[in-house]
Amino acid sequence: MVRPQMPKLCLAVVAMVACNACGLVRVEESFSAGTVGKSATPTSSSPASLGGATRTVEVYKTVGNTRLSVEIFDEGGGSNKPAIVFFFGGGWSNGSRQQFESQARYFAARGMVAITADYRVRSQNQSRVIDSISDARSAMKWVRANAKRLKIDPNKIAASGGSAGGHLAACTAFVSEFDDPRDPQASAVPNALVLFNPALVLAPLTPGSGGSFAGVPPVSFLGAEAPRVSPAHHITKNGPPTVIFHGQKDRTVPIETARMFVSRMKESGNRCELVEYPGQPHAFYNGEPWKSRTLQGSDEFLVSLGWIKAK
Repeated sequence: MVRPQMPKLCLAVVAMVACNACGLVRVEESFSAGTVGKSATPTSSSPASLGGATRTVEVYKTVGNTRLSVEIFDEGGGSNKPAIVFFFGGGWSNGSRQQFESQARYFAARGMVAITADYRVRSQNQSRVIDSISDARSAMKWVRANAKRLKIDPNKIAASGGSAGGHLAACTAFVSEFDDPRDPQASAVPNALVLFNPALVLAPLTPGSGGSFAGVPPVSFLGAEAPRVSPAHHITKNGPPTVIFHGQKDRTVPIETARMFVSRMKESGNRCELVEYPGQPHAFYNGEPWKSRTLQGSDEFLVSLGWIKAK
């Protein structure tokens, strides 16, 4: 029996743009049409009005001289609100939490607490991917540990992100090996995942399945062998319900890898939906009309979970 070759996962680090039992693949109609580092951010700042939402910055973790912050968007009113935490893209090497500010404002306006998070990146911190994973899980634990103070329902916290940030969001659900022992005693596992062209398969899923994965960074960059930092290799049953938005012409993170992840999620009995966008490349969700379309799709997914009310 000849096994099909796994697609190549071309994760060129510098080129990456700042980026429960049912499954669904949906295809959208196609139309032609900061830096994280040694931050001087104080532990907290006075809330500032920002288009209806208040914005508060707090440090969730300190590593040496590097202080890592979360930016919290909240329009107030009520308590025990659902939350969503965004992780930016940039090949684990660059980027800033401002990348998902517009999405955060949107969900704050929809009655959620929306949060954008820093994490260590290679260009500023000489970090490895396992350090970024550690930080993302620290951020999720911090949010859940502070849920009552932040007026968040600790059982309704989603993780989200694009590209490398989507990888980190998925790792908060499935990769626990690199946790920081200083973290709060709270779970890092999100209650839902909202992912934009995420890097989910970083090594062959089965022996002999082929695939060179030539674009994946070496162990010296990852900090561990690729399967250990590959979310698809660690899927378990009772995983969080997930939606993935992915362009079919993505040359950085091929659409086939998202399909593999969805298949494995469904095999484990998890809800996982893939929305494919014909003709769209990597990081398409950063520009219109795709930003609005993926926001609407994210909104509908969260409505389906009962977290927010339909418009």
